[in-house]
Amino acid sequence: MADESTELKYLIALTMVPAIGPVTAKKLIETLGSAKDVFRQKRRVLESIEGIGPALSRSINESSLLGQAESEMEFMDRHHIDVLIYNKPNFPFLLNQCNDGPVLLYMRGDRGLNCEKKISVVGTRRASSYGKEMCREIIRDLALKLPGLSIISGLAYGIDVIAHRAALEYGLPTVAVLGHGLTTIYPSSHRETAKKIIHQGALISDFHSKMGPERNNFLRRNRIIAGPSPATLVVESAKKGGALITADMAFHYNREVLSVPGRVGDVRSEGTNNLIMSSMATMVESAGDIIKKLSWDGKGNDAPVPAREVNLTQEEQKLLISIGEIPDITPGTMSKLSGIPIQNVLAMLLEMELKEWISVEPGNRYRTRISVN
Repeated sequence: MADESTELKYLIALTMVPAIGPVTAKKLIETLGSAKDVFRQKRRVLESIEGIGPALSRSINESSLLGQAESEMEFMDRHHIDVLIYNKPNFPFLLNQCNDGPVLLYMRGDRGLNCEKKISVVGTRRASSYGKEMCREIIRDLALKLPGLSIISGLAYGIDVIAHRAALEYGLPTVAVLGHGLTTIYPSSHRETAKKIIHQGALISDFHSKMGPERNNFLRRNRIIAGPSPATLVVESAKKGGALITADMAFHYNREVLSVPGRVGDVRSEGTNNLIMSSMATMVESAGDIIKKLSWDGKGNDAPVPAREVNLTQEEQKLLISIGEIPDITPGTMSKLSGIPIQNVLAMLLEMELKEWISVEPGNRYRTRISVN
């Protein structure tokens, strides 16, 4: 255990060396045997390694790095932060296959990163009502068909936070990849969402605690959004933007890129539509399209639950029967047919949706998910 703790200290220190990214760090470790050996080598040995010149070797020998790493480990202990190390069993398998994937990941929470099924969701910060609704509907339907699916995104404004909140609402684990250390949350308005994510998923970052939310950090973190998942879904994007950078990374990692089409002429859909037209992305309009493209078993909870497993009141039975028999029935019509006050109908519909007795499709169309005798 002491050896592991020592190696972790040297590993953290190596990630703190200026101008040494994950590719170079991995090369040094693989060449010399361990992060500890990297720091214990003489400068002439380091400089003999391709790509390591005098400047980098001097940086590695900086005396303050190990002290900073020890402080980081103390911070981790105080704030219950775990660390995942590349090439270790608990490190995300697909992310391990990325040449520029991180050497380590700091993590608060313990769900979502190693789920059997994962999908990354990204999009514009200035999402339209259409984009928000499509994001929520797709995640809601994925939750029905694939309980346990993990949603990965970046906790940014717009589509990112909508994806996280939809996952939380529909009981899916969700992972937020941060562009800064775990000392803070950016944007601060998403702090409450982040707290919920810790309990139903995880916050992760490859930045140490003193690293703030700098612009370049968010570009760098995009590879950790794209890398762990077999597919990245883009919901609304302008012609240029972070979502397209993430999609490009996913494409070059040989992951599936999925794109929700948008209205012609809407600047928030230029990027997503271009992904489809260039054949870089597959067009998807529903959760079913995603499940089919990824060849997932999407049976989930879609099969009706036998009525004997559910105790229904007479009022609940009336509503469920009317939903099953009358296509596109509205709450107002349910109220008239059943004699139940409209406010009670609305409350019951919400409760039945939470219990997964019914589902709500686009256009407020209700569908029963249990059998009623």
